[in-house]
Amino acid sequence: MLSFFRKKTSEDLTTKPPLSVNQRNTNTGEVVPGPTLQQLGYRNINDLRETIYDFLRTIRDPEKPNTLEDLKVVYEDGIFITEPGPGQAFVVRIEFNPTVPHCSLATLIGLCIRIKVQRSLNHHVKLDIYIKKGAHATEDEINKQINDKERIAAAMENPNLKQLVENCIKEEE
Repeated sequence: MLSFFRKKTSEDLTTKPPLSVNQRNTNTGEVVPGPTLQQLGYRNINDLRETIYDFLRTIRDPEKPNTLEDLKVVYEDGIFITEPGPGQAFVVRIEFNPTVPHCSLATLIGLCIRIKVQRSLNHHVKLDIYIKKGAHATEDEINKQINDKERIAAAMENPNLKQLVENCIKEEE
């Protein structure tokens, strides 16, 4: 089932801040709960999972003219969402399965998944991206790279790498 979602515009990014995670009351210091799924516009966890999958399914493979959905690199059952505790955000864990155990572009695919989800959701989540257990020869090293904020920021500062990511995640007209 496809969810209805709206792509962020540059106006959205400049005129309204994203919905925040739980914050502390400045007067009392107590944790004020963040928005519920319903306040964020989702019926339930499955609705959020379907929405995230809808974003992922359109990412193009860096080497082939297919999408990650076509190649079965991303799949709806590979998206796990944990409800937040007090003072925390929703945790979204995305598992993907490279097409071959020695895929040289697995790190780039993970980067594309991260950037696409971050740009597409209009609220904060803690995002963890992992290669499916046993699906890649160097999965531990790749998992470390695609979940390291500093490495992600550095990668997106590289103009060539940034252009590759942009080409993979752009929406087809």
